[in-house]
Amino acid sequence: MKAIVLKEYGIPAVLQEQEIDVPVITETQVLVEMYAASINPADSVLRSGAVKDILPVQLPYVLGADLAGVVIEVGSKVTHLKPGDRVMGIPTNNGGAYADYVAMEENALAIIQPGMSFDEAAALPTVGLTAWQSLFRYGKLQPGQRILIHAGAGGVGHIAVQLAKQAGAYVIATAREFNHEFVRQLGADEVIDYTTTDFTKAISSPVDIVLDMVMDRSATVLDAKIGETGRKSYSVLKDGGKLISLVAMAINEHPQIRGIKAQFVHAEPNHDDLVSILQNVHEQKLKVHLSGIFPFTSQGLAEAYRECETNPKRGKVVIQRKQG
Repeated sequence: MKAIVLKEYGIPAVLQEQEIDVPVITETQVLVEMYAASINPADSVLRSGAVKDILPVQLPYVLGADLAGVVIEVGSKVTHLKPGDRVMGIPTNNGGAYADYVAMEENALAIIQPGMSFDEAAALPTVGLTAWQSLFRYGKLQPGQRILIHAGAGGVGHIAVQLAKQAGAYVIATAREFNHEFVRQLGADEVIDYTTTDFTKAISSPVDIVLDMVMDRSATVLDAKIGETGRKSYSVLKDGGKLISLVAMAINEHPQIRGIKAQFVHAEPNHDDLVSILQNVHEQKLKVHLSGIFPFTSQGLAEAYRECETNPKRGKVVIQRKQG
């Protein structure tokens, strides 16, 4: 089968097409034919080698944090999926989504509804789980609470804005000026241009939760204790509030200030959470925004990464292998 593999760390052009064996599934696994996959910042960091000493992978390595496709085969202990099911999810084994076929755990998958495209479904798992778990599992977001969501037009951000608003929160988001109308349409009550305005001075009343996904340019994911945006966010939080970071793994070690709890969060594969996210989509309470679709080739994948890394996009960018 075809896969796009990382043979050496570096720029997007290091990604190469290669023929590899179709995975052999275990009794608890599902073999999925990939129709579409998406681009996520964590893959950019892995590919660059920025965290190779902290999070080494065995090269050649298949990147890709999420996908959508069709179940081809199921293990003997798989109970809720069958061949032919349309699914989305997160690969949890040694290898990612940028391959014709991917072996996946049943709990990391959910059935997508009729009418939902594979492109839309592939864009959702990582950003959807990250936003959902940040807001509800760790943030315990309640109706009437105030939340600040940094980078509200991005992948996680544009999902988090919608979910927080649906949960009855007062939503403040940061975004560049040309994204303000987009973020307001998602449901944000206030939008702050972080390029021209100090958000700490623009927020009139303290917030209960801050969701921070802005990484210092000099830092790398997983080793950043806390970036400038995270540090400044303490000043807008209520006593006992929550600072949830998607970029600073060591933030949990930061000394507690005014009872504020700091927590690093990353997407954890969870079937029930995926089902909840898809239910919101089905009820038209949540929509994933696609800003680009690229072909499943080494050139297409490299171009998708270059686009995302040099010109941050609204929502998500998808790699399309097959339509359906």
